[in-house]
Amino acid sequence: MNFEVLEHTADIGFRAWGPAFENMLAAAAQALVSIAVEIGTVRDAEPYPIAAKGEDRESLLVNWLNEVLYYVDGRQVAFRRFDVKSCGEWQVSGIGWGEPRSEAHPAKLIVKGVTYHQLSVTNCAEGWQCTVFLDI
Repeated sequence: MNFEVLEHTADIGFRAWGPAFENMLAAAAQALVSIAVEIGTVRDAEPYPIAAKGEDRESLLVNWLNEVLYYVDGRQVAFRRFDVKSCGEWQVSGIGWGEPRSEAHPAKLIVKGVTYHQLSVTNCAEGWQCTVFLDI
C-alpha cells in the first residue's frame, strides 16, 4: 500500500504517494476507501468508471476523491483497487474495481467530504506525494 493514515484532532487524513501522478491518485483513492469501509473481503469483480476535472493539481485530486466518495456513499460500492487510465491537463479518468456494498463491507467511518485543509500535492525525487484531510 502506498499510503498512511494521519491522525488529526477533529478529522482524519492520509498521505499517499506513487512514482507517477497517476499512481498517487490511485493510492489516494485506495486510502480514502480504506478509511471509510472495511475492504478486507472486497472482490474486484466489477469495473466502475470514475472521472474528474480540476483547475490545478489540488482541485483535480479533491474532485477525483469526491467522485470516489460518491460511489462509496451514494452508489454503495466497495472498491478493491483503482487503475488510472488517463491523466491529462487537469482531468483524470480511471476504473475502480469492486462490488456492491453489503453487510460484508461495513462502514468504518462516515466521511462527509474531502477538504482543502492542509491539502498538499508535491513532486519529489521519489515521485508524487499528497496529504489530504477528510471531513468526518
